[in-house]
Amino acid sequence: MSSKPPKSSRSRSSRRRSPRVHAREFSAGGVLVRGDEVVTIVPTRRAADGSRVLALPKGHVDPGESTVEAATREVREETGLVGEPVQELGESRYWYRREGRTIGKSVAFFLFEFVEGDTKDHDDEVEEVRWMPLQEARSALSHAAEREIVELALARLHKDR
Repeated sequence: MSSKPPKSSRSRSSRRRSPRVHAREFSAGGVLVRGDEVVTIVPTRRAADGSRVLALPKGHVDPGESTVEAATREVREETGLVGEPVQELGESRYWYRREGRTIGKSVAFFLFEFVEGDTKDHDDEVEEVRWMPLQEARSALSHAAEREIVELALARLHKDR
């Protein structure tokens, strides 16, 4: 007889599960640039700790809408600005909690070039719209996933110059 304890029927990987997902969300958003600046928003919805959030414009993809169409619409609605899509930058994925539920979220982000508009024309989901230097946004945005997307935008823009 062996003195080793019996092996668990659960594998090691099953013990390190990601949070139990109650819902999944898919959204699209934009990095709207004008020269060396990017537009950012302060949504009316606060972070879990009650603090203000500095973010990129993004939102749900409506039925029948492509991700680039959704990103274009969300940029316009949340910022009051119109942008021309340049290219897809990538997808950010993260978890968040709302009302005790864990939600897995994916956001497809696109690079946009500013065309026209006024930041005062944003919707009521946004408290403030502001232009800021892309370099500053790399550290000022509230969420790491969005800071990484700005890094991708900077790399793309520097490649083209």
